Amino acid sequence: MLFHTEVQETDSHAWKSLEAYIAKVREEGCDELNPMVGIGSEKWEQIVTLPKSIGTLKSVKVLSLHGGHLVRIPPEIGDMTNLEEFDPYTSRCLHWFPYEITRCERLTRSRVSTRCLYGNYKYRPPFPRLPQIPTALAPATCSVCGGLFSQKKTHQAWISLRVATDVLPLLVHACSEKCIESLPKPAFGYAQRPHFGGLHLEQPPADLRQPR
Repeated sequence: MLFHTEVQETDSHAWKSLEAYIAKVREEGCDELNPMVGIGSEKWEQIVTLPKSIGTLKSVKVLSLHGGHLVRIPPEIGDMTNLEEFDPYTSRCLHWFPYEITRCERLTRSRVSTRCLYGNYKYRPPFPRLPQIPTALAPATCSVCGGLFSQKKTHQAWISLRVATDVLPLLVHACSEKCIESLPKPAFGYAQRPHFGGLHLEQPPADLRQPR
């Protein structure tokens, strides 16, 4: 199994409109980013990822991404320090999220198409085998400590953690084994350690729930 590697056409009118909309939201200090409303559904449906500039949106509390066809979220989402609500619902090719989203300490509400997520408790679809580092996925800094990679080897791992309302499969790009070892305990009902994915990964039985 491979990652979605669709390339965003950054010269398109849709992408430039999205960049301009993000700049407007930043300049006006808006508390919500909703591209379907901000640039229109026709343009929004041409977007497969978000500009890195979302990390500059320090006033945004609500990130409404429903109605689109996203396949990945950039790690810069972790710089949205006031984010409280995250809604990428209906992006059915969005199977995983960057570990950096855990830096959004105020994030308490989410709406995600969970049946499409790698390792979800209902169907247990397999995770792509790591390492795989397409250019579109590789961040400049460690997901865990924030240090620069420079010439260091990149250590990748999957981990399933509760983020706001949902348990999300998170992709970690770490600068060392020490950073991988420092990751928190995964959510109940999911693989109980950071892992490399692949078809041979043993996952818990489907529908395993937290005991009351």
